[in-house]
Amino acid sequence: MLLGVLDSSFLFLPFGNDILLVYLVARDGPGLPWYVLAAATGSTMGVILLDLVSRRLGQEGLARVLHPKRLKYVMAKMKQRAAMGILIACLAPPPFPFTLVIAAASALQYRRTRLIGIVFAARSLRFFLIGLAALHYGRRILRVASSSGFEWFMIGFTLVCLIGSTISVSHWVRRSKTSPRAA
Repeated sequence: MLLGVLDSSFLFLPFGNDILLVYLVARDGPGLPWYVLAAATGSTMGVILLDLVSRRLGQEGLARVLHPKRLKYVMAKMKQRAAMGILIACLAPPPFPFTLVIAAASALQYRRTRLIGIVFAARSLRFFLIGLAALHYGRRILRVASSSGFEWFMIGFTLVCLIGSTISVSHWVRRSKTSPRAA
C-alpha cells in the first residue's frame, strides 16, 4: 500500500506498483483480491495527498508549474471532460501524465468525492487486469524475477526512480516558489 501512496503522489515510480502486484500475484495467486485492494487503496491515498496540495495551490499554483499554452489546454480539457481524463489517466500506463491530470483536476476544484471515487474504481480495474495477467504468466514471471539479470535491472530501475523522484520533487518545489508565468 505504501508503494501505491508514493507512486500516485509527486514521486517518480513508474510501474512500481504494477511490478510489485505482478510479483505478489505470481507468487500467491489466491491473494489477488487483497493485493488489488491494497494497490488501489494505496494509489487512492497518494491521490488524496496530491489533491490536498494541488487544491490548496489552485489555478495559480498550476500556472507556476505549467507553460501557459499547456495550462490553457489542460484547463479546457478539464472543463469539458474531467471525469474522462481522470479515468484515462488512472488506466493508462506510464508515460501518461497521471500526476498532471490529477493535480489539474484538483487545482481546478473538481469535486473531491468524484475524483477519489473515479481513481479508486479505475485503479482497481487496472490492477485487477494486471493481476489476471500475472495469474496466467506467473511461473514465467517468477523464473525471470529470480534471475541475476533481473536483479541488476531492478537495482538500475530503483536508481532511476530515485533520481527521477529527486528531480520531480525539486521541480515542483522550485516552480511553486517562483512567480506564475506570464500568460
